[in-house]
Amino acid sequence: MDRRLLIATRNRHKTGEFSAILGPDWTVEDLSARDDLPEPEETGATFEENAAIKALAAARVFDGPVLADDSGLEVDLLDGAPGVRSARYAGPKATDRQNRERLLAELARLNHAAEEPFTARFRCAIAIAERGRVLASFSGSVEGRIVLAESGTGGFGYDSLFIPEGWDKTFAELDAETKNGLSHRARAMAQAMDWLAAR
Repeated sequence: MDRRLLIATRNRHKTGEFSAILGPDWTVEDLSARDDLPEPEETGATFEENAAIKALAAARVFDGPVLADDSGLEVDLLDGAPGVRSARYAGPKATDRQNRERLLAELARLNHAAEEPFTARFRCAIAIAERGRVLASFSGSVEGRIVLAESGTGGFGYDSLFIPEGWDKTFAELDAETKNGLSHRARAMAQAMDWLAAR
């Protein structure tokens, strides 16, 4: 059965991951071609709040279920930064590379006070909304560590700096199927898919 789901993002990498995780039974679209759907300011203090803000904004005008996520990297040495500001760590319109460069600079500045490994985790919160209200929310995380030299060409964001627990490769070095099986987004989506299947 073909089912339709709007992903409230204009990040094609995220859309690709969601589509791969959901599989062929779902028709997935995002906001890339939807100028009529707003992209709200992410003013929440938590990933959960930001996911709900994004899902609700699209669900008020989209006829059907909307899924939004907010995710990011938490580095223990940086007291959980970049956290909810992961996509904007180096500024409001920062590129992924600029965000990684700032992260590495922050860790280099503090390196005198700590030794590797730089423990960290990726977190993901998902909200599903329809007809202007949030129906469900889910979360997932994956523990790991940050390395000070980028490795790998896959993924996006901080993937080339993050090695998940139990592995010796960064997210950017892992093939998409492997990453999508163990990532924070995959763990949150496993719960979301159970909920969607039961509707």
